[in-house]
Order: sequence, then C-alpha cells, then structure tokens
Amino acid sequence: MWISISIVVAVVILSVVLWIVYNQLVAARESIDEALSGIDIMLKKRFDLIPRLVEIVKGYSDYESEVFQRVTELRQEQGDDMIKTEKEDAGLNLVSRSIRVNYENYPELKSDKQFLELMKELSEVEDELAMSRRYLNGTIRDYNTKIDVFPNVIVAKMFGFRERSFYEIESFEREPQKIFE
Repeated sequence: MWISISIVVAVVILSVVLWIVYNQLVAARESIDEALSGIDIMLKKRFDLIPRLVEIVKGYSDYESEVFQRVTELRQEQGDDMIKTEKEDAGLNLVSRSIRVNYENYPELKSDKQFLELMKELSEVEDELAMSRRYLNGTIRDYNTKIDVFPNVIVAKMFGFRERSFYEIESFEREPQKIFE
C-alpha cells in the first residue's frame, strides 16, 4: 500500500516538474522569437527611412541609385530567419553609414531641414536597433542557460530544444569601410 502511494506521489511530482520545466523552456524560446521580431521591426523602419533619405540626396550626388539598388537587393535575399536578418542588418548598416559619410560632402544637404529630420530619425532607429540586438542576445543567453542546467537539460533533450546562436555582426562590419565613392 505504502509503495503504491509512494509511486503515485513520485509520478505526480515528476509530472509537475516536467510540466514546469517544459513551460519555462517554451517561454524562453518565445522570448527569442519576440526579440527577433523586434529587430525585424527596426530593420523595416530603417529600410523605409533610407529610400526617403536617398530621394532627398538625389539632387546632391550621383550614388543614390546604387544605394537604392543595394537596399532593394537586401530586402529580396532569402534564407534562414536569423541568418537573413543578420545579413540584411549588416547590409543596411553599410548603406546607412555610407549616407552619413557622403552627406558631409554636400553643405547644402547638411542644411536641408527634411534631410536633418530624417537623419535624426535614422539615428534614433539605429539606437533602438542596437538595444534590440542586445535584448535578443540576452534572451538567447538566458534560453541557452536554461536548456543547459539540470534538470532542464533532460527535458530540453526530450523535447528537442536546441541551443541558439547569438546575433552577430558580419566580419566586414568590424572595420570602417566606404562602400560608395
């Protein structure tokens, strides 16, 4: 009798632990997806902003068609969600940096109110994007930690939770580069 009750209690406790751990792992995984979605939103804002800047710059320089073409190409690239987002982000970083560097050559452009307002918006989007990247990497760190600690590691392996890689910039972004001359 006592053995039967002990077995039932052990099964109930084990089931509750399994249920709690599984739900924590799902919540952590969803936090990563939410953070990645936040980055996509910021990239979309930046993608919408850059062509508006390019339109303003049109009268001041000749490289704007190349910039617009590169932005369009970046939006059409296919691939794994995380990898695609990282590549798109890297490309748009370079386009954004190029606009900032090249507008220094045009004093009339630097005094254009609409251009200055868009540059301010771009700067704010870049700041939000940097915060979103840090948040994403924090959620990935938390998730990876949860799936590697005991007893979570057992549950994670049972249900196929896999470690996620951190959001990283491309190697060419680590050095200042001038794309358009």
